[in-house]
Amino acid sequence: MGRSNPDIVVLFATRIIRLFAYGFLSVILALYLAAMGYKTYQIGLLLTLTLAGDAAISLFVTTNADRFGRKRMLILSTGLMIMAGGIFLLTRNYFWLAAAAIIGIISPSGNEIGPFMSMEQAALTGLVPDSKRTHYFAWYNLSGSLATALGALTAGWAVHLLQRSGSTPLIAYRGIFLGYTFLGLVLLVLFLSLSGRIEAPAVTGDHSRQPRFGLNGSGKLVLKLSGLFSMDAFAGGLIVQSIMAYWLYLRFRADAAALGTIFFGANLLAGISSLLAARLARRFGLIRTMVFTHIPSNILLILVPFMPNLTLAIVVLLMRFSISQMDVPTRQSYTLAVVKPNERTAAAGITAVARSVGAALSPSLSGALMSAPLFFNVPFVLAGTIKIAYDLLLYNNFRTITPPEEKNEQISN
Repeated sequence: MGRSNPDIVVLFATRIIRLFAYGFLSVILALYLAAMGYKTYQIGLLLTLTLAGDAAISLFVTTNADRFGRKRMLILSTGLMIMAGGIFLLTRNYFWLAAAAIIGIISPSGNEIGPFMSMEQAALTGLVPDSKRTHYFAWYNLSGSLATALGALTAGWAVHLLQRSGSTPLIAYRGIFLGYTFLGLVLLVLFLSLSGRIEAPAVTGDHSRQPRFGLNGSGKLVLKLSGLFSMDAFAGGLIVQSIMAYWLYLRFRADAAALGTIFFGANLLAGISSLLAARLARRFGLIRTMVFTHIPSNILLILVPFMPNLTLAIVVLLMRFSISQMDVPTRQSYTLAVVKPNERTAAAGITAVARSVGAALSPSLSGALMSAPLFFNVPFVLAGTIKIAYDLLLYNNFRTITPPEEKNEQISN
């Protein structure tokens, strides 16, 4: 399908480049802010502002993308990414850094952030058949995880080599921001090459009433999903990759090269698990795959801070990452499958914004907890516990609501 439709190739290429940039930055983001002299609570607050700003930008862009054009909104979002990278590169002023965090697009976790994925996946859903949607989303997530892993590895070793050649940590970290800004420019060129086939289908019928937030008949369903996804993201925000890297640095004195290598392996395993998720979903269904792979990963997350040394902590983390992302392509596929075609970008965007809002509230809490020796390990335990509660609630509320391909399979059986 990529050969017959070059837009699919471009959408995968933009995903890979963007996630490389996010992984590239996430390993050193908290270290960079610490090197500028900011306290742990200030770092946590800045990460919270980053995620809060992302939520507001994403809500505006994704709920208007199908009306104003997905391509235009992708280009606008890329401009915000370039701007944020440039400001972080050029200033040490906390006010300007906070402004860039709110208005621009920077990923503290190394994972997808901003409105890009909602628009790309809505476009992909219109370009591929229903029976292949989860399969494509699995490869889409795998490509992103591999790119994040490679970005983390590259950044860690780039900082290490720059410091060995005589650069101060601050200058080495700024080199990473320079690379991030350059990759934003590459993304801009790729988005400009997309065709009109990525746009939403024209709406027929009565146009007198504009849908609220881009939704008509799917509002209640999307609202329930959004509430649950926000809960999951709040828990995930307690242990975003930047926080996790900083925790490993404080607890075990892991340096930038070691952190880059650790998160290279972690994201590599997470990406590979996406492909397995597509196979499991075909056999057991999207909701069951989401829930029953997520619970064991969260038990492993709770165990991480109880490991006595770096080696065992890494082993448990890698075990956790090897199954932690199986819910991602299935969650994304499920959301876009159970809403109308002309509501897909809005549904993906609103659920993504809900996740961003949830995630925005928690890094500052992690920063505060880690500042107190008694609560230093609490973010891991709290995150795992909340995530398990989310899994149980999701299964209870949505196990009977099936996507089209599962309905068709039930009918044929």
